[in-house]
Amino acid sequence: MKPILNRLRRAQGQLNGVITAVENGASCRDVVIQLAAVSSALDKAGFQIISTAMQKCLSDPEDTTDPITVEELEKLFLTLA
Repeated sequence: MKPILNRLRRAQGQLNGVITAVENGASCRDVVIQLAAVSSALDKAGFQIISTAMQKCLSDPEDTTDPITVEELEKLFLTLA
């Protein structure tokens, strides 16, 4: 979970940068580049979360602490795609 949290914190910092850039009247190019970086960081975090769930599901299918079906994982994955 630590790598996921680090990625999300990085995205949070980038989003704060976008907000500050908009507030300070930064150029459209700079804002869009920063916004794309935030979007990419969030997508990667989402895929990492799904990957972790898939690995857990495959390695210990009997674990019912966080039950999720293959169909649910697929739907989550496609939500990010």
